[in-house]
Amino acid sequence: MRGIFAESMTVGEAVAWGSSRLDESEHGGRHTRQDSTLLLRHVLGLSQAEVITERERQLTREETEQFNAAICERAKGKPIQYIVGQQEFFGLAFRVTPDVLIPRPETELLVEAAIERLREHPAPKVVDVGTGSGCIAISLANALSRADVTALDISPAALEIARGNARRNGVESQIRFVTSDLLSAVQSERFDAIVSNPPYIALSEKKSLPVEVREHEPAQALFAGRTGLELYQRLIVEAAGALNLNGWLLLEIGHGQRDAIAKLLRDWNQVEFIDDLQGIPRVAIGKKA
Repeated sequence: MRGIFAESMTVGEAVAWGSSRLDESEHGGRHTRQDSTLLLRHVLGLSQAEVITERERQLTREETEQFNAAICERAKGKPIQYIVGQQEFFGLAFRVTPDVLIPRPETELLVEAAIERLREHPAPKVVDVGTGSGCIAISLANALSRADVTALDISPAALEIARGNARRNGVESQIRFVTSDLLSAVQSERFDAIVSNPPYIALSEKKSLPVEVREHEPAQALFAGRTGLELYQRLIVEAAGALNLNGWLLLEIGHGQRDAIAKLLRDWNQVEFIDDLQGIPRVAIGKKA
């Protein structure tokens, strides 16, 4: 039944069929059996263990059609997170839609660095610039129970997703959501930490991105301009005026941007960079002079 849609399948047959269909597609990804299993679990509401123990269970016609539709979307390059509508980040579950960037493991380094620097603060005031799904702001609020967090985004649609995720994770009372272009809406306020995973991809790099990123994730959350540094140039200047004395600025940065960011932070104290698991500088940190 390779590549052929069968109207009647068992759980085991469905996993194999979905994997074969993705193997044959141009944009099916590298982990086809894993993706097929995840999509089937989503359709059937099964756990990983139940996929094994119920492998002889027969799918209903409606379940088969839903699974086929999900596999077809994945075969066209749609990220699996948008199909199932969820992504885990920092041990929490987040709803994601094409209105927000999919949270990535590398961004957990940014959250860890912020927690490390704010853990001893009695009541840190923190702002997350470009919150998207809210993964950074919500993870910080969850880890720092006394933190007062502001989540900013230029996209009202993204803020709605973030609000829902805050409710889902029980930290809505700790977070204020504000529509803002960088720090413009809170320029009269002062914070103990500013964290951000801003758009940092140059427009010239668009064609080199995987189709599931290039054609499905929000361009506004990906592309910064001609060089990829445009948002950093603005945000670092704004942050200097928005931080309390000894306040922290923590930024996720892109591949190959370390030296340029170091120059932008030349007037800051305790500047350092944190590498990801591939040895790529991923987080830039500076303390207000």
